[in-house]
Amino acid sequence: MSKPEPSRQATQAPRDAYHHGALREALIAAAETVLAERGLEGFSLREVARRSGVSPAAPAHHFGDAQGLLVAVATLAFDGLSAALKAGDQRGGPDPVAQLREQGLGYVDFALQHPGRFGLMFRCEGYKDEALERSGRAAFGVLEDGMRRLYGLPAGANLSPQQFQALLMVWSVVHGFAHLALAGQFDDLLPASERAASLRATLAGMLELQLQALRPAPRRKPSPAK
Repeated sequence: MSKPEPSRQATQAPRDAYHHGALREALIAAAETVLAERGLEGFSLREVARRSGVSPAAPAHHFGDAQGLLVAVATLAFDGLSAALKAGDQRGGPDPVAQLREQGLGYVDFALQHPGRFGLMFRCEGYKDEALERSGRAAFGVLEDGMRRLYGLPAGANLSPQQFQALLMVWSVVHGFAHLALAGQFDDLLPASERAASLRATLAGMLELQLQALRPAPRRKPSPAK
């Protein structure tokens, strides 16, 4: 006995179940999954649509083209990174070294929790979009503000060339650490049951050493006149 064919209404249910806003979020989530699994080179709107259960034309309706969807994902990524860095500031309390250390830990946590977003956000230099550029500058600005506090500078002050080099050095450490962790380069060095805690403790120690070395020495009080 042959099985009855599903009704047209049943076959259309997945795509019709989305409300306008929910579909946009579903497409962004599917795009992140594709990016995490295949990278930017393997990304396609058709695959995003397939995973979202909608027609291939649906992503274009919301984002225009593949670049439009990637810009949306990258913008959310920088916004999320800004939030992670600011949360690190809060955890660090009043000490600028602790603030920057916690920023670094938050940076790597964000990368590990959102590998699709993280893998995309620094590969969008050719995408001319005001919202994306604004979000990118805001995220970098949180790190800049942390370095200003470390050096006792007022908000908005220019960093000296040496101070800017220090900023890039700290950023390079956490960015490189994140990529190594995502690539599984630490997996054979640490037991799986302790890996997350050990990675966090290792990075925290590295940043503490680096930042304490960068912290300006306290000014000596002038000796009282004899």
